Amino acid sequence: MNLLRTLAKVSSMTMLSRILGFVRDTIIARSFGSGMATDAFFVAFKLPNLLRRIFAEGAFAQAFVPILAEYRETRSHEATKAFIQHVAGLLSFVLVIVTAIGILAAPAVIYISAPGFEKDPDKFMLSVQLLRITFPYIFLISLSALVGSILNTYHKFVIPAFTPTFLNLSFIVFALWLAPYFHPPVLALAWAVFVGGLIQLVFQLPFLFKLGFLTVPKIKFKDQAVTRVLKQMAPAILGVSVAQISLVINTIFASYLQSGSVSWMYYADRLMELPTGVLGVALGTILLPTLSKHSASNNIADFSALLDWGLRLCMLLTLPAAVGMAVLSFPLIATLFMYRQFNFHDALMTQGALIAYAVGLIGLIVIKVLAPGFYARQNIKTPVKIAIFTLCMTQLMNLLFIWKLQHVGLALAISLGACLNATLLFTLLLRQGLYKPNPGWIGFLIRLAVALLVMGGGLWALQQCIPFNWHTSGLAKVGQLSALILVGIVLYFGALFAMGFRVRDFRRSEF
Repeated sequence: MNLLRTLAKVSSMTMLSRILGFVRDTIIARSFGSGMATDAFFVAFKLPNLLRRIFAEGAFAQAFVPILAEYRETRSHEATKAFIQHVAGLLSFVLVIVTAIGILAAPAVIYISAPGFEKDPDKFMLSVQLLRITFPYIFLISLSALVGSILNTYHKFVIPAFTPTFLNLSFIVFALWLAPYFHPPVLALAWAVFVGGLIQLVFQLPFLFKLGFLTVPKIKFKDQAVTRVLKQMAPAILGVSVAQISLVINTIFASYLQSGSVSWMYYADRLMELPTGVLGVALGTILLPTLSKHSASNNIADFSALLDWGLRLCMLLTLPAAVGMAVLSFPLIATLFMYRQFNFHDALMTQGALIAYAVGLIGLIVIKVLAPGFYARQNIKTPVKIAIFTLCMTQLMNLLFIWKLQHVGLALAISLGACLNATLLFTLLLRQGLYKPNPGWIGFLIRLAVALLVMGGGLWALQQCIPFNWHTSGLAKVGQLSALILVGIVLYFGALFAMGFRVRDFRRSEF
C-alpha cells in the first residue's frame, strides 16, 4: 500500500466533502445570516456534533481500531466478527440511552451549554426544539463511524472518507428547497442533520457486507475484548476531545457576548475544518491502523519512521495552509459567506476569529499525527494527562483574552491550547523512545520557512497592488479568490522545487 497515494485519495474525498460543506455554509449564510435563529441552531448542533467526535471519531475509534487491528493480525475471521458484533451491540445500547437523555433533558442541556440564551425566551425555546430534532444524529453517525472504522482497518479508506458528503448534500437540499415548508424555516436545518446521519449509515452497510461483518448487534457485557475497548475508551474521551470541549466552553463564553458572536466563531471554525479534515483527519485515519500493526509486532523502527513521515508531510502542507488562511482571510470570508444577510461587519468579525484560529492550525493537525502514536500502543493515560492540563490552560487563556479581544480571544485561546497539546505529545514521544527524528530536519524547516516567506509576502503584496473587490458578483469573487490561491500555490511549491523538494521524497509503502 502506497501511503502517499492512499492519503491523496482520502484527502480528495475529504476535500469534496469540505467543498460541499462550504457550499452548504454559503447557502445557510445567505438564507439565514447571523443572528438569533442561526445562533440557536449552531448551539443545538454543537453538542450532538461534539458527542459524535467523542463516541465515534474520537475516543471510540482510538480505542477500537488498535484492538480490531490486533484481532485481524492474530485471530480468525469468525472471532473478529464476534468481536465486532459485541462492540456494535454495546455501542448501540449506550447510544440509545444517551439519545433518550438528550431529548428529554434538552432544556437543561441548552441552559448548561449556552446559559446566556436564558435572557431571550424565544431564542432559548428555539434552541431546545432544534436540539430535540438533531440529537438522534449522535446515534446514527456513531454507528456509521463504527462501520467506517472497520472499513479503515481493512484499508477501505475511500468509502468512509466519501460518506460525510451526504450530510452536506442533505443540508443543501433542505436549506434551498424545503426550508419554506418549516416554521420557523431554521427547523429545516435540524431535519437535514437527522436525514444526513441516516443516509451516511445506510450507504456504508453494503461495503461492510462485502467484508463479511454485517451482522445484527449483540450485547455481551462480559466479552473480554469489549471490556478492553471500554477501559481504553473511558479515559480517552477527554484525551481526544479536548479541542471540542474547549469549543463548547467557548460557546458558553460567547453566549454572553454581542449577538452574532457564536455564528462568527462557527463560520471561522468551518474554514479551519478544511485543512484539518483534508490533511489532519486523513493522516490520522491512515496512520492509526498502520501504527497499530507495527506496535502489535513491536517494530519500533518502522513505528518511528512512520511518525517521522507523518510529521514532515504535516509541516509541508499545514504551514502554507495556515499562512494562506491568515493572509487571504478576508477574500475567503467575503467569497464564501458575504451575501444578503451576512454583511461587511459580520465578515470583519469572522476574519478576526479566522486569523486567531490560523495561529493554531499546525497544532491541531500535528495532534492528529502524534496522538495515534500513543493510542496505537494502547497508552491512554499519557494523552489524557496532557489533555487535562491543556484544557485548564485554555480556559485560563479564555479569561485573560476575552475582556479585550472578545470572540477573537476565545479563538486564540483554542489555537494556543492546541499548540501546547502538540508540543507536550511530541516531547513525551521523544522521551519514551517511541520517536527518533530522521536526519535532515533543520534543513527541511529552513527551506519551508523560505518558501512560506515567498508565498506569504507575495500574496500580501499582490493584495496591496490589486485590492480584493468584495462589491462585485459572487462569480467574480470566486474568480479573484481562485487566482490568489493559484498564485500562492505556485509561489510556495515553486520555491520548494527550486530548493530541491520532489514528490518522490515523500513516498512511503506499507505492506
